[in-house]
Order: sequence, then C-alpha cells, then structure tokens
Amino acid sequence: MMEQGTATVVKHTGSHYLLSVLPEWAPFPAVIRGKLRLAGTKTTNPIAVGDRVEFEGETITKILPRKNYIIRRSTNLSRESHIIAANLDRVFLIVTIILPETKLAFVDRFLVTCEAYGIRPVILVNKIDLYTEPVLQEQLADFKALYRNAGYEVLEISARKGTGIAQVRALCRDGLTLFSGASGVGKSSLLKALDPTLNPKIGEISLSHLQGKHTTTFYEMHPLAGGGFVIDTPGIRGFGLVDIQPEELSTYFPEMLRVMDNCRFMPCTHTHEPGCAVKAALEAGTIAPERYNSYLGMLEEEKKYR
Repeated sequence: MMEQGTATVVKHTGSHYLLSVLPEWAPFPAVIRGKLRLAGTKTTNPIAVGDRVEFEGETITKILPRKNYIIRRSTNLSRESHIIAANLDRVFLIVTIILPETKLAFVDRFLVTCEAYGIRPVILVNKIDLYTEPVLQEQLADFKALYRNAGYEVLEISARKGTGIAQVRALCRDGLTLFSGASGVGKSSLLKALDPTLNPKIGEISLSHLQGKHTTTFYEMHPLAGGGFVIDTPGIRGFGLVDIQPEELSTYFPEMLRVMDNCRFMPCTHTHEPGCAVKAALEAGTIAPERYNSYLGMLEEEKKYR
C-alpha cells in the first residue's frame, strides 16, 4: 500500500472508508484524522463517496475541493444535510410508474439539486415490462412528455428484460455515474444487468406499503466491466432541498429559465406579479402545471426552513 498520496473514496460505511487511486481499482481502508469537517457546512457526513482526498498511511488527512456534489436535507434533521456523492459526471435518477410509484415532487426536487450543482441528470424509467395495461401506458407517456418537454433526457428500461441496458451501459462508459432513486425502483437489479459480475443486494417490494425495502445500507462505488465507475446508494424516501435561495429556485427549472427574462419585474417570484412570463407560459401550456405546482411547493418549503 502507498505511504501517502491522493485517492478517491469508493466506499463509506459508518466512520470507515475504502479508498482507491483511480482509475486503478485496488481499494484499501482508511479513517478520518480527528474531526475533519467541511468549513461552514452542517452535514452528517464530512466525506462522501466520490470525494478525492489526501491520505497518509490509513488516515485521511484532507478533502480536496469538489467539482460538484448531490446533497439533500437529512431525514428528521431539518438543519442538517447529507452529501450523497461527489465529483460526478452524471446522475441516473431511476423511477417507476408503479411498484412503487415515484412521486413527481421527489423527481422535481432531485432534478433541481442536479441543476443547482451543475450535474447532468438522466431519468431512467425502469420496469417498463410491467406497463402493459392501457392506463399504465398512458401514465408512462404522460411522464415522459412532462420531463422531455422540460428539457430532460428520459429513457425507458427494464432491468429484468434487458430493455435499454446497452444504451445505459454506453452512457456509463466514461467517468463516474451516480445511481439514485426511491427504494424499490430497481437500482441493484439495474447494476446487475449492466455488469453481471457485480453482486449488489436485490430486495423484494414491501407490498403492505407498495414501497421498496432498503437493501443497500451504505454508499459504494463499483468499476464496470464495460468501463466507467458507478455509485450505488440506499433508496431515498424523501428529498429536501439544501442551500437554495427562494429567489434563485426558478432558475433551476429549465422551462422557466427559458422564458423568465421576459418577466416585467426582476426579480420575479412567478407567483403574483403582473406581466410574469412564467405564468403566461403556464397559461399557454408550454410550462406544465405539475412542474409549476412543484415549484410553489418548494418555495413554501424553503420559507419554512429559513
């Protein structure tokens, strides 16, 4: 093992970490020196998978600056946040129409965070082999239209049938990709489909709540046989925004950003002001009411936490 140098965090469980000097895959254990904290950030985890760090022996001595990260408000800790992963090239947000149903509010909060931190999101609609009934096909079509019209890439996949897997594998080939989503959407099954040599835990859906049971209990990076690295995460039940000012929130909705320069007043909250281009686009049907309602919900949420 190297005496000292720079490496990437590839696994985090409790207070213990695994590091590797990427692109070489040779993980070794490490712990944090003393109380290594990020200045001015109230996070439950000072170091995240994907972080580049300096180490001496088996001790992490310094966290290097991040190019980006995904962060959310910690469950039941409104003043604290949790960094999911850092230094990402893209994020795959995996969603399902049923078993379980992914809520639009969750999707929108996740996408806003990606926009705020400059990370490219790709939405993967998994389990499309289940959507055979006309009503489900209609829901799928509506979901795709909603997010494609907003400006996002939406792909249909089935980890079980192999549909779309080659396309996802090609996207993963370069750099670091985060796999995220609510519990039960099939992240682990998707990883297994992408690279059969991986052995992520695969859980059953909890039918009593129609939500997935957590099967991944820690954050872990994997090298893919076809190239690139992926980060597997525990299923997320809620996604609260962190450090996003109410006046900048609309800039993280691409469809609002396209028209907001035409608002009569600047800044404009797009709620009550006359001559608002966003509300005009909403009335014209070029901004979806579902997305606008998500925006209003986030505005209220940010006021509550301030």
